[in-house]
Amino acid sequence: MFPKLPLDEWIEDVVDGLVNNLEPVFNVVTVCIESVVHGIADLFHWIPALVLILLFTALAYYLGKWKFALFTVLGLLLIDNLGYWDHTVDTLALVLTSALISIVIGVPLGIWCAQSDKVRSVLTPILDFMQTMPAFVYLIPAVTFFGLGVVPGVIASVIFAVPPTIRLTNLGIRQVPEDLVEAADAFGSTRNQKLFKLQIPLAMPSIMAGINQTIMLSLSMVVIAAMIGAQGIGADVYGAVTQIKTGQGFEGGLAIVVLAIVLDRMTQNIVKRKRRGSNV
Repeated sequence: MFPKLPLDEWIEDVVDGLVNNLEPVFNVVTVCIESVVHGIADLFHWIPALVLILLFTALAYYLGKWKFALFTVLGLLLIDNLGYWDHTVDTLALVLTSALISIVIGVPLGIWCAQSDKVRSVLTPILDFMQTMPAFVYLIPAVTFFGLGVVPGVIASVIFAVPPTIRLTNLGIRQVPEDLVEAADAFGSTRNQKLFKLQIPLAMPSIMAGINQTIMLSLSMVVIAAMIGAQGIGADVYGAVTQIKTGQGFEGGLAIVVLAIVLDRMTQNIVKRKRRGSNV
């Protein structure tokens, strides 16, 4: 048999080199992410719970009519009644930050993939690796680079959740009818005009579907991120698991389910509106 490759030692050397040489960069990233997470959380905490619930309900009614609005108000009132409102707000801030970073990274990369077959051929195996690697593995380098707290949780969530946005942005732009692209070229459209006035608007339903999946995957990382110090409902669920408190675990899990359904239906209804708009 061949001797074992020292892959673990190579990875350790790479990580140590990054920590030693890029520590200032990691510090800047830590400050930026913490500022965004805490800023969103502080804003939501500043707004009274009932007012914020009414705002979410109004948005739900605008996007999905009265049935969705009824579920939203009852679900969020239940969370508040169970005593998980503050932690739900912290979780929402963590998820929104992860989703925002994923969108900022994923949409441009998806557009680049759509415009270059070489880029797509390079990124596709990387995305496959990111989606199939167990999420727990991402916690190790995240903690090494950024310490404990919300920042490694956000970073791990982004790595785990960004692939759908890249894939579906690429797919949506590539599915724009070729005759429309040729017509745009015939009218003398520049590359940027064709991208921003034709391809992205027609691909928006697919892009929004990718963002929806990114938000759901970010939310699925909540409990895992709690293992490295991220606050929110995940910390309650993780604490219930370690202390074998079934009731507390069920309540925390129920709060996550309600939040997940509300976010999922909101983004799905935005996708439906985009599709109806593109069909008009």
